[in-house]
Amino acid sequence: MVKTTEKVIDSVVDGKTIPIKPISPVQDSLSIKELKDHELALELDEKWLEELYSNTLFDTIYKTVSELDYKDIDFPELSTDTLKARLAKLNARTPFNVEYNTSLESVIKSFLKHRRNSFERLMGLSHYYFPMFEAEFDNYNIPLEMKYLSIVESALKPRAKSRVGATGLWQFMFATGKQYGLDVSSYVDERSDPIKSTKSAATYLSKLYEIFGDWDLALAAYNSGPGNVSKAIRRSGGYENYWNIRHNLPRETAGYVPAFLATMYIFEFAEEHGFKPEKPQFHYVETDTIRVKQMITLDQVSEVTQVPIEELQFLNPSYKLDIIPHIEGKDYYLRLPRQAVGSFVANEEQIYGYAKAEFDKREKPLPQFFNADTKTVYRVKSGDYLGKIARKFGVRVSQIKQWNGLRSNNLRIGQRLTIYPRNPSVSSSPKPTTTVTKTVDVANKKTYKVQKGDSLWSISQKFPGISVQNIKDWNGISGTKLKIGMTLIVSN
Repeated sequence: MVKTTEKVIDSVVDGKTIPIKPISPVQDSLSIKELKDHELALELDEKWLEELYSNTLFDTIYKTVSELDYKDIDFPELSTDTLKARLAKLNARTPFNVEYNTSLESVIKSFLKHRRNSFERLMGLSHYYFPMFEAEFDNYNIPLEMKYLSIVESALKPRAKSRVGATGLWQFMFATGKQYGLDVSSYVDERSDPIKSTKSAATYLSKLYEIFGDWDLALAAYNSGPGNVSKAIRRSGGYENYWNIRHNLPRETAGYVPAFLATMYIFEFAEEHGFKPEKPQFHYVETDTIRVKQMITLDQVSEVTQVPIEELQFLNPSYKLDIIPHIEGKDYYLRLPRQAVGSFVANEEQIYGYAKAEFDKREKPLPQFFNADTKTVYRVKSGDYLGKIARKFGVRVSQIKQWNGLRSNNLRIGQRLTIYPRNPSVSSSPKPTTTVTKTVDVANKKTYKVQKGDSLWSISQKFPGISVQNIKDWNGISGTKLKIGMTLIVSN
């Protein structure tokens, strides 16, 4: 055993020499340090995170479902007889009708031939999502195989958005989401919350099954609405089997159930087809939630827990601006990897104090509409990091990385970043727009306090003989925007 000795410093006190052993500094638990990572491992992580946030897979699945043509597919690795036998086994253990037909065979072989890589990625993601889906479906007596519907709906992208505005893992429209208890506000979209949206999907599917008494028809109604399914039943002469009414359903719905059944088959017989799922970054049981007691941002959480911001965004997809609000009467939760939960809970008071101090330094980050046509170039300054810059412009770290082709979170001073800010008035260099730029003496002057809905023009109309330019000159305003509550001089 090798003993290490600490250096002892002699100190003279009242003429006496006293040996003093120095006290080693204790690292502040909330300090942020630059730690080096293994370059190859970091690159692999970044590729995985890029896949999590890419909508390419979702778009591909959406296109596939809506454009199925059911042509014969040459796939000798799976004979028709083998497929019939496997579908019979699957049919025996599920309430869905998965009996063989040529259309289903075409879809299954097409997926096996053309989408192997996509399914291996989805199988990796399913390790995180499927356990939470199964738990909720079990509570509502929904067939557990319904978890495969999330593949068809969203490719397991919690922020997936269709061309008509359906959002989340289960693709709820705004009105339907509200109807089934999913709140959508400036800060939060619960359609993207995996657990809350799954509960709503389970409730909706249960209701559809009560109406139609058949899970295939319930699936069709989930996609196109109960009215379209009822009309298809009428037009087909009263048939109640999905395959008999399919030709009378909207084109997208006609491919919807076959895509669901083909997905179920591939997942259930993945081993027989030699699929090698990608290794999941997270398992559901390796995460836990904390009820948030004060407004906090994900990049603040990242700074104090050392959990990468991209991982926090993946685990907390319902927070639209990466801000977890604190609203009276509502509970919002932060999901973290289990290894970070303990340190967060043990230091909650300091963490919330740190977050409050940051908020106090600036105005509350109110939501702004995103204008994709407004671009700015930002030059990185000392002390900047991606989370800080993202918060400044009201965008996501992943967006900044995508816009600038960044493969890591590292920045250098002077680096130029292209950003499409949520608030177009924010720019890389300070420009006076709405604020008073000089000291204004309001003594013995008539003043007006800006109210909601006011503009410079509407205020000028309230005071005869006063122009918009007068108000701008008297108050040192160079822009046109006003803040509610600001005091303006309206007389010379």
